[in-house]
Amino acid sequence: MKSFIKTLGIAILGGAIVLGSYKFFFEENSQQFKYPETIQTKETTPVSSVNYLASSSIAGIDFTEAAEKTVHAVVHVKNKTIARVRQSWSDVRSGRVPYREAIGTGSGVIITEDGYIVTNNHVIENARELEVTLNNNKTYKATLIGTEPNSDIALLKIETEEILPYIIFGNSDQTKIGDWVLAVGNPFNLTSTVTAGIISAKGRDLDATDSNVQSFIQTDAAVNPGNSGGALVNINGELIGINTAIASKTGSYVGYSFAVPSNNARKIINDIMEFGFVQKGMLGIRGGDLNGNIAKELGINETEGIVVSEVVEDSGADIAGLLKGDVITMIDQIKVTKFADLTGYVTSKNPGDILIARVLRDGVLKDVNIELTKNNTTRIAAIGMDLRNLTPADRATYQVKEGVKIVQTTGDLSRYNMSDYIITKINDRPISNIEDVQKVLRDVSPNATLLIQMKNSAGETERFRYAMD
Repeated sequence: MKSFIKTLGIAILGGAIVLGSYKFFFEENSQQFKYPETIQTKETTPVSSVNYLASSSIAGIDFTEAAEKTVHAVVHVKNKTIARVRQSWSDVRSGRVPYREAIGTGSGVIITEDGYIVTNNHVIENARELEVTLNNNKTYKATLIGTEPNSDIALLKIETEEILPYIIFGNSDQTKIGDWVLAVGNPFNLTSTVTAGIISAKGRDLDATDSNVQSFIQTDAAVNPGNSGGALVNINGELIGINTAIASKTGSYVGYSFAVPSNNARKIINDIMEFGFVQKGMLGIRGGDLNGNIAKELGINETEGIVVSEVVEDSGADIAGLLKGDVITMIDQIKVTKFADLTGYVTSKNPGDILIARVLRDGVLKDVNIELTKNNTTRIAAIGMDLRNLTPADRATYQVKEGVKIVQTTGDLSRYNMSDYIITKINDRPISNIEDVQKVLRDVSPNATLLIQMKNSAGETERFRYAMD
């Protein structure tokens, strides 16, 4: 019961294929590999140190300097884990267990000279062992420092006395549609592959119906399984994105790829290094994209922006005086045409940051200062449970001093009608707020069991046990 579906090691996310490369399975003491049908290759020694698939010059643009700056700072990540596989009748008769050791591969980007590496969460998910190979073919064991599944970003660390090559961060907010970019990664275990393209779109949300924070940079640079966690760089060799997904029905590149903006990735990494988890700032509105029909209903000429449908009580937006029906057209002098633009920008900020929103109300544009408040919600993504901190009214109604409230359940869990229950303990650890939930979840091993103690509206204590896949 994951928030995404795994098929032969390739994860499906909102209609797009996440680029966590293929996985192959093997029995203990056996060298018989099984490969996904869509991939006709075997893992081999890297075929060369650098494979420049991009033309060195297109329309007068020289990519060689950017490629040389970045190929040595993009690494090959190998994830060893245990995965459940479909059994044949022969497997059942012989008593073989339905679990095999699996090896997944992807890419990562060195961001500091002492060995910090950013990659995708799905590349390292459920890893029992992580191995990183540099472009000079040196291999190191890697440690997982932290991860943020909703944004699909993870931070690794390798220990070495070498001063490592690394890529500096660029400002993804300043990128423009039409800018040239390079995608650097390890597709199909072809190390240090570089491809070129342009930014095709920004603020792309691949699935507006889920709760994942998605505001991808879309490019037409060719990427394939194995590129996950690799670098998207500008022609100056600056990191502007982490390659994450492709839109494809075949499992391979057919025209468009998607990257987490570097500003979002950098914010997540800084939080993991400083706090151990991600500090999320909350603007405090719900809404949707403005279009011609809505503009006509509102009696305005503007057709691009965000229409505020609800303002969260005691949030920064509420304190700043935003109202239902307001239209946000810019944030910090950056034009926002869809909700994903706003979400992506806010995700790169911290609680306490002040944003300037340009708001259209009653035909008048005005700038409003909004201080981001600390996010009071979280999700246990593995089981589909949305939580928030208790309000004074909750404490009085349920006669509890501490805990978090279940505001929504999704997937298989929705049939149990747990909405409005109060969680007081997880795995026998007291829960006071969502930070406590996040701390417990960070300590939970893959395939472990969650024991959740709750109070229902009648004041009765119930316990729920969930075996995580």
